[in-house]
Amino acid sequence: MQPINKLTSHAAPLGRPHVDTDQIIPKQFLKRIERTGYGEFLFYDWRRIQEGPDAGKPDPDFVLNHPAHKDAKILIAGKNFGCGSSREHAAWALTDFGFLAVIAPSFADIFFSNAGKNGMILVRLPEEHVEHLNARSKANPNHQITINLEAQTISNDEGFIAHFDIDPFRKYCLLNGLDDIGLTLRHEAKLDEYESKHDAEFWLAPKSQGSIAI
Repeated sequence: MQPINKLTSHAAPLGRPHVDTDQIIPKQFLKRIERTGYGEFLFYDWRRIQEGPDAGKPDPDFVLNHPAHKDAKILIAGKNFGCGSSREHAAWALTDFGFLAVIAPSFADIFFSNAGKNGMILVRLPEEHVEHLNARSKANPNHQITINLEAQTISNDEGFIAHFDIDPFRKYCLLNGLDDIGLTLRHEAKLDEYESKHDAEFWLAPKSQGSIAI
């Protein structure tokens, strides 16, 4: 996981409330065993025309298909983003597509945890602030937003600035690029020492030569 602190990017203004994890990554794409490759299927049903002669082709009206929002690192969403099932694939799809942060008024708890563990900054702001940033990004696709994780601030190139809260432990992990495996490997030397001691005591010790009567 890459450390992340200050992120400046234009944003994709999705703006929809109650986006559930089946909309983020539909269930038919959960058969992969890797964590990669899910970005292709992010918002699959919304990114493609569903009916008619053009079914399956990219929907030009969906925000992620707009050339102006290509390569955006920030997604702006509505309240309760990531609700529904607990699939971690939703976070994998967002990061694989290229998003490093999501701004919304609220997030589903399990998605919030999964996203943080996969290196995403989730910024909770009052609904009016989110609507303002979403509207500005719609009106001006080059609208630049800066998220400063260390200072816990979000600002834009038009003078907007706001503070956001984040759990100190999650902040520490994001700043240092530590997922659950990385956190464990900080103690690698002690783990190796314990394993060596355990092997010496329980596996390499001489076996008893006595017999047991039954």
